[in-house]
Amino acid sequence: MDVRVRFAPSPTGALHIGGVRTALYNYLLARKHKGTMILRVEDTDQNRYVPGAEDYIVNSLKWVGIQIDEGLEPRIRQSERKEIYKEYVSKLVETGHAYYAYDTSEDLEEERKKDPNFQYDAKTRMRLNNSLAGKKSDGPSVIRFKTPSNVDVTVNDLIRGEVTFNTSQVDDKVLMKSDGMPTYHLANVVDDHLMRISHVIRGEEWLPSAPLHVLLYKAFGWEDTMPRFAHLPLLLKPDGNGKLSKRDADKAGFPIFPLNWQESIGYKEAGYLPEAIINFLVLLGWNPGTEQEIFSMDELIEAFSLERINKAGAKFDIQKAQWFNQQYIRKKGPEMVEFLMANRSDCDRQKAERIVEVLKDRVTFQKDFLTMGKFFFEAPTTYDDVLNKKWSPAADLFFTKLEEVLRRNPDPAAFKMNIEVAASETNVKSGSMMQILRVAITGGTAGPDLVSSMEILGAPEVADRIQKVIEYGKKGK
Repeated sequence: MDVRVRFAPSPTGALHIGGVRTALYNYLLARKHKGTMILRVEDTDQNRYVPGAEDYIVNSLKWVGIQIDEGLEPRIRQSERKEIYKEYVSKLVETGHAYYAYDTSEDLEEERKKDPNFQYDAKTRMRLNNSLAGKKSDGPSVIRFKTPSNVDVTVNDLIRGEVTFNTSQVDDKVLMKSDGMPTYHLANVVDDHLMRISHVIRGEEWLPSAPLHVLLYKAFGWEDTMPRFAHLPLLLKPDGNGKLSKRDADKAGFPIFPLNWQESIGYKEAGYLPEAIINFLVLLGWNPGTEQEIFSMDELIEAFSLERINKAGAKFDIQKAQWFNQQYIRKKGPEMVEFLMANRSDCDRQKAERIVEVLKDRVTFQKDFLTMGKFFFEAPTTYDDVLNKKWSPAADLFFTKLEEVLRRNPDPAAFKMNIEVAASETNVKSGSMMQILRVAITGGTAGPDLVSSMEILGAPEVADRIQKVIEYGKKGK
């Protein structure tokens, strides 16, 4: 069987990062088996349609490197396939698997007031306003599926095994709305059949709908070509307590969308690399069975299998995403050099290469090269308070001597020796002066290797900064 999968988002807003994971698993399976990846826009709920959301979804998938084989040009939209769904739902009515219902929303609300557990099903349908009960109406109508009474329906899930539901738990779902637009349940099954979808890989939240979809395949006579189902585990809050939501992400201070959307910052704009996001997401539910954590897309395609996806939900650990970003930044030295040069007009290639080398193991995002590396271009104007606390007559003597030695011997290769010479001639331990020296050079107490940083700056610049800190220390500021 040819592997044909689909990612079928609704354009009702931005693409959730969990949706990116769903698309990724579909894509990996398709590429693993040299199959086809289809994008299908499920826009049957026109009341919730958000302009711009469709292009946002496409751009998000493109950013993370998920390639679409069908559904871009021309775009596949369910709203443009209404006549197809009308044809198929009519067949269900003709074969007795569906019926017309004329109940108004007010009628159904009254039923719920009488019985909070009311369900439109085999027990209630014959007393309601529908064609099965012999009723007729010239007013608006919907078409409902005639769910068989008290039948066990088994869904063979590739992740969860056999999951059995009794139809007493399934109501007579609306298949065609009064405006002629299909519901998700009808459109999804018809399209999956017509598009020869081999595997339906989707979120766990769709598992309760699976028995209805199985019943629809049987009602259409398509049971032999029904796709394999795989319902993915939930993405959980960082503490594991419940499904991850935008509110949870906002509260914890990390993105929930791949790209900027309205007032919400995306992973791209926050500084994450697409490779890092792919690597992070794939391991939220899938286990390669080895200790390997860093995967290229080709390696993921080779290693991926649905059988190694877990049933349990996966905690969303943003620190792990940041760790992946660090690993990929380390791999992208030349690109980081270009980034630094593009953002600092006063930085030539040689200097950029040296800065990237000393900072690459310390940064999380590429923008950190600019913030952490600012002191390479601009002398500090403020100093950490440790300078006031540790400045002493001995420090004054040491730094005065160090400035003199640096100006006398500006060879960068002699920095370590110059520090020891200054310490020896002023009778202080060089180790006791290193923290103040770092503050003098960078303004702070943390940063890359100090001697390497001084070598990049050069002796004249280091001497100027030491002279400045001596004046600062003498003033007691």
